[in-house]
Amino acid sequence: MMRMSYYPGCSLEGTGKEYALSALSVCKAFGFKLTEVEDWNCCGGLSANKVDPTLGLALPARNLARAQNAGLDVLVTCAACYNRLRSAEYALRQGPKQARMIENLVGFSFNKAIKVYSLLEVLSQKVEAREFKVRVKRPLTGLRVVCYYGCLLVRPPSITGFDNPENPTSMDELMTRLGAEVRPWSYKTECCGAMHSVINPGLTEALVARLLRMAQEAGADALVTACPLCHTNLEMRRPRRAGGPPCFYFTELVALAFDLPETLSWLSRHWIEPVSLLRRLSLVG
Repeated sequence: MMRMSYYPGCSLEGTGKEYALSALSVCKAFGFKLTEVEDWNCCGGLSANKVDPTLGLALPARNLARAQNAGLDVLVTCAACYNRLRSAEYALRQGPKQARMIENLVGFSFNKAIKVYSLLEVLSQKVEAREFKVRVKRPLTGLRVVCYYGCLLVRPPSITGFDNPENPTSMDELMTRLGAEVRPWSYKTECCGAMHSVINPGLTEALVARLLRMAQEAGADALVTACPLCHTNLEMRRPRRAGGPPCFYFTELVALAFDLPETLSWLSRHWIEPVSLLRRLSLVG
């Protein structure tokens, strides 16, 4: 049994709730024992880091301090949260001057005994392919997808380092295990414009429109992501009447292939309705 601390983050308590629910259900299906980080706080996202780089490290470091008390490695689902917690861990493991500054701000001493992992990293690297094979009850036959990693999940490689920063394949391999057809495309790590959505929504819409257009040109029925910020943009920031393919969290498709009973309730939360596509492919009743 894999035992880990679990850091949910703010988005998974709100706009990304279906990601949280599907992720926890998939972890339960694999028998993971997760303990939510006690009294966790916002990681600061990219905003805190832009305002004050020291604060941008201290906020996620406080969560590492709480996780260290439990003595368990930290599982993070949100790509942005993962990037910030990994950045804090990296800073604490590097030069002692910076580490001491962060430790003094947070009020703890990092013992380097715990590590931060993304859920995609854990499922692709720490769970054997046969563990997927025995759990797939409803193969995703006929579903053509492109995997969208976004900016923060695999970059910068010195900090994340679990996949190729330009052409990651971990999510592609998971989707293939589930029976989906993964279409090649060159936009896996292109920006969706999340940081610009408030200041310059027009730019965000243009970036999202290009991603949707390129996904269609690749022959995909849907996009798959591991980032609630990307998912929100891909659904809500597409130009009006643009149409285009729906977007799934990768955990929702794992749950669908495993035939977990709550799957349809998560999919009903989507802004861009995805169930008709799955019905057309006879993947849901």
